[in-house]
Amino acid sequence: MSSIGTGYDLTTTTFSPDGKIFQVDYAQKAIDNSGTAIGIRCKDGVVLGVEKLVISKMLVEGSNRRIFSCDLHAGIATSGLAADGRQIVNRARAEAANFKNFFGDAIPGEVLCDRIASYKHLFTLYGTRPYGVGTLLAVYDEEGPQLYQIEASGVGMRYFGTAVGKGRQGAKTEIERLKLSEMTCREGVLAVAKIIYQVHDDAKDKAFELELSWVCDESQRRHERVPADLHATAETAAKAALEDDDDD
Repeated sequence: MSSIGTGYDLTTTTFSPDGKIFQVDYAQKAIDNSGTAIGIRCKDGVVLGVEKLVISKMLVEGSNRRIFSCDLHAGIATSGLAADGRQIVNRARAEAANFKNFFGDAIPGEVLCDRIASYKHLFTLYGTRPYGVGTLLAVYDEEGPQLYQIEASGVGMRYFGTAVGKGRQGAKTEIERLKLSEMTCREGVLAVAKIIYQVHDDAKDKAFELELSWVCDESQRRHERVPADLHATAETAAKAALEDDDDD
């Protein structure tokens, strides 16, 4: 009975007999039902990409974004409940600003990751609903480019490349095939776009917008959206590669 959550999924402060907190599992399910978000760390920076599912044909392009800047040197990509994602971004921006005001320097990636992770974990500790959002954090600080993933449970880990959302398994398989240590961010943008188009299921999923950003040497170590010309090139190449795969 404990394996299906009966009687143990009413609060976040109750463990089931097999050691699970079902509310956290439900939050993870909300992430798994959302569009895929991908992050890869290349030799000169970090690239973020998001498959933002379009909920209506009448939606204005660019609405309800899933990639945000939380400081000049740091960006966040979210997958899951969009409103929860905005709250996490607001918290990250506040943490970055408080660190800058207190210490007079930009917040390190590891510190920002730990603070966001701790904030998420608070909503499990004190009986509040966990945030149903998976977070990818891209930072370029004194240690160089860094990529972190922060889960709904409040666990934050550093990665060379990772993905969250409904296509995460296929995306991770494709990421593992990339030679990230030899890849520039320009090449990484093309790779991320291709992977997102590969894992998108046209039969089950709605249309989507591709969001891309980077923080790298080319962007002066600032988190910015990928330039429009490179974005268009990446999308065109991804669609062509997908058509070639279908023909084969």
